[in-house]
Amino acid sequence: MRPPGRPPALQSVVLGLLGVLGLLGCGASDPPTTGAGTAGEERISETVTVFAAASLTDVFTVLGDRFEAEHQDVTVVFNFAASSTLAQQITQGAPVDVFASASAATMQTVVDAGLIVAEPEVFVQNTLQIVVPAGNPGAVTGLEDFTNPDLIIALCSAEVPCGAAAVRVFEAGGLTPQPDTLEQDVRAVLTKVELGEVDAALVYRTDVLAAGEAVEGIEFSQSSEAVNDYPIALLAGSPNPGAAAALVEFTASPAGLDVLAAAGFQIPEG
Repeated sequence: MRPPGRPPALQSVVLGLLGVLGLLGCGASDPPTTGAGTAGEERISETVTVFAAASLTDVFTVLGDRFEAEHQDVTVVFNFAASSTLAQQITQGAPVDVFASASAATMQTVVDAGLIVAEPEVFVQNTLQIVVPAGNPGAVTGLEDFTNPDLIIALCSAEVPCGAAAVRVFEAGGLTPQPDTLEQDVRAVLTKVELGEVDAALVYRTDVLAAGEAVEGIEFSQSSEAVNDYPIALLAGSPNPGAAAALVEFTASPAGLDVLAAAGFQIPEG
């Protein structure tokens, strides 16, 4: 299998951002310093605030740590939550540098508000997977079990990306689920499974991988009907646009995409 490379569209938008900003003056091998460098070269030395979908929690934490290791004067601060919640906070004026959403629809809310520098680009994709507690005490075998009223089922609320994706897969299967609880983000759903509070749930396959031995994942054919695109964008009015652009560039780099792929995210082709 070809190792994941940088999606061409995302590469173009990153280069465009850097050209417009003209603020990035250091590479991964050239540790930044505060203020001007040699011959007036500007170095990034700031805090970057990133609003990111809850399903990006683990992998973005890793990417943030690696970015900070290469840019020692930069601190990355994350706010992880449901993409719809984050979009609402951004449109209400939250000071944010970068937004990474789990769906194009929630990103569009920010686009429509005129709050981005350039057109967002999809950097990874994700699909749903059935998740059950370790040992599968409910003997769940497929999506049809979500219609069983004797099982305790958790789903994301329909207004958040993981819930909207669940709606699509149930429609594709001609099924009407019987959820006992609807949660506001995918990590809240996963926690209920990890604690053994529910028999089954739908989360992203990356969340199943992140949970490790505490849960088991079950593939189902309808998952291909709901592939979630994850767009990323640099926000207009970013308090620290140079460092923010550098972080977007790092995320789109081969090293960044390798980390994302290892976490189970799909790298878009072409």
